[in-house]
Amino acid sequence: MARVRNQSPLAPFFVFLETIKFEHSLFALPFAYLGLFLAEKGWPRASLLLWVTVAMISFRTYAMAMNRLIDREIDAQNPRTALRALPQKKLSVSFVVGAAAISIIIFLASTWMLGALCFSLAPLPILLAALYPYLKRFTWISHVVLGIILGMSTYGAWLASRSEFSWIPGLMMLGIAGWVAGFDILYSLQDYDFDRQAGLYSVPVRFGRERALTVARVLHGMAFLVWMVGGILAGLGWIYGLGLGIVSLFLIREHWLIHRFGMEKINQAFFSMNVGVSFVVFIATVADLLLNHTQ
Repeated sequence: MARVRNQSPLAPFFVFLETIKFEHSLFALPFAYLGLFLAEKGWPRASLLLWVTVAMISFRTYAMAMNRLIDREIDAQNPRTALRALPQKKLSVSFVVGAAAISIIIFLASTWMLGALCFSLAPLPILLAALYPYLKRFTWISHVVLGIILGMSTYGAWLASRSEFSWIPGLMMLGIAGWVAGFDILYSLQDYDFDRQAGLYSVPVRFGRERALTVARVLHGMAFLVWMVGGILAGLGWIYGLGLGIVSLFLIREHWLIHRFGMEKINQAFFSMNVGVSFVVFIATVADLLLNHTQ
């Protein structure tokens, strides 16, 4: 008689990390740090760095959990996403709901530690993250909303340090929104046929593939220009400018990969190039700030 293996009690936890693509925090965290380093004009206080990190990771965990929960029926019908954990019953709905609830609690606690202003503004990203998965059901602007959600981390980190509004994190946030919306449009090309059949909305469905590529290029060009203006307002110099030059090469390669290979290279275009963009912008900003600080 065959022995039945006992599943590790930690197995659902690891499946959950896989389903929310926890590793993609790699290109989300640098932009939260960006606002913090700009506000502090150099290396931030350890407590701020800690709680901004906790806030960013917990919020992204909540947002991705909500996305997987709300989209689970659509994911089950889409060949690209049908093997995800919730459609395959590898995770229970109650487990993901619990993980989302715990993540919200941690996020709210971290914003409380970052100050009254951050805590009072915390419901805004929470509501937007819950709304975002529904948007594709009735509007193609969902790409822009996703960009705004990610970009808000930069402004939130700035407010955690200074508790004052400024064009510097505002422009950085707009640049992030354009960059994210652009690559999300490229990523949505994978689901063009399914989205049309399912009655879902996206820029490719609304305007066609070729125009969607043009829109993504325009958004990425806008992001580059806005980041450049934001850097000038922040007093950043040649190191930041060099970083933006490298970023432009990443963005050009991203579009070239899609143009040359189509969806065959989408993972490289989506993940590798975008991790490169976020890290280079952040590292160039920090290097510039620290150089100015030591002069």
